[in-house]
Amino acid sequence: MSKNLKIGLFGFGVVGQGLLDIIQSQNLNLEIIKIAIKDPRKKRTLNKDLFTTDRNEILNNPEINTVVELINDADAAYEIVTTALKNGKNVVSANKKMIATHLKELVDLQQEYGTSLLYEGAVCGSIPIIRNLEEYYDNELFHALSGIFNGSSNYILSKIFNENQSYNAALKEAQDLGFAETDPILDVGGYDPKYKLSIATAHAYGLFVNPDAILNIGIQNLSANDVKYAREKNFKIKLVPMARKVNTKDIVTYVLPKLVAKDDFLYNVENEYNAVTVQAAFADKQFFFGKGAGGHPTGAAVLSDIAALRYDYRYEYKKYHSGNGVKHTEDILLEVYLRYADEDLITLLAFDEISERYAASNFKYVIGTVKLAHLIKNRDLLLEANVFIAYTGRQIYKQEQVVENVFAEELAAI
Repeated sequence: MSKNLKIGLFGFGVVGQGLLDIIQSQNLNLEIIKIAIKDPRKKRTLNKDLFTTDRNEILNNPEINTVVELINDADAAYEIVTTALKNGKNVVSANKKMIATHLKELVDLQQEYGTSLLYEGAVCGSIPIIRNLEEYYDNELFHALSGIFNGSSNYILSKIFNENQSYNAALKEAQDLGFAETDPILDVGGYDPKYKLSIATAHAYGLFVNPDAILNIGIQNLSANDVKYAREKNFKIKLVPMARKVNTKDIVTYVLPKLVAKDDFLYNVENEYNAVTVQAAFADKQFFFGKGAGGHPTGAAVLSDIAALRYDYRYEYKKYHSGNGVKHTEDILLEVYLRYADEDLITLLAFDEISERYAASNFKYVIGTVKLAHLIKNRDLLLEANVFIAYTGRQIYKQEQVVENVFAEELAAI
């Protein structure tokens, strides 16, 4: 039976207003009781009595049974969400950094207090990937999850490859349109997709990975020479997070630029759109596509969670509770394109094999296989302005053999 939800909303920015638009356009069994905001002087079209600057007017209000958290501040969001769960209120959140950083604790809190925290809107906007990982793939032998998780960086790359814009011109256009922040490093540096990947990995594999343990290198050092190289080889460059099972117990995760070929689903994902590709033993490869940001797309994901709470829905975290024993690893080889200036970097990275090498006065690169652990160890050097790295799509050395072996081992155990 559908419950009547009395909602306390934190944050009334783009997503909060988008959510309200959607709610008001439908006849739903829910009511927004109070909205917490930071700036009471800002002019708003709604009744001023609906707003408050005191979080306790929501958190301590016994009439409110559901808290919707849509603010940017991860630390404040953590305080709001944990207090609400402890006070017996169900919560919907879209704060990917807060959730990724504290997910194990948040799962334990839900179990302890019998409350539910849903966060579909935190990962890839309108794409319902969390619910699919929870429900559709809950009993699958799940192998890999990757995609385009950040619309800002994808918009910039689309302008570079489709309209021949420079990186700086494309970034400025993205900022002018509101797709990128004044300081865009969270997006172009791969931090935003790293938080999303951390959350998705928990649902795909039952493995909680602290985002600090995930290598993220972005597109901020992309040069005209890198673009020229990709074009000559018929690639586009996309910023791609990856979680992959490399054997029955080990999971690898990273966020890196990728040289994407035309036969890759991600090749034609452009502008602010997001996409998720999943691979499993029985369902094989599947592809999800949709808008990854914006008030209405993300608001729709938030509303989906709110609607699910009317029927007491909660994530079950079945793979985590099954005690499947999976663990995080850095012990793999990636094939990468590396543009560099200092020969010492090649030595420090200790390439396992170099298959291609080019050197000119203003442009040097190698193609070769390198240990992920060596990339992590030398991450600071890889972020220097005269360095750019991208993986080639052959993420794991002898990848096809590894994939077949993983599936064969798991199928044999059934």
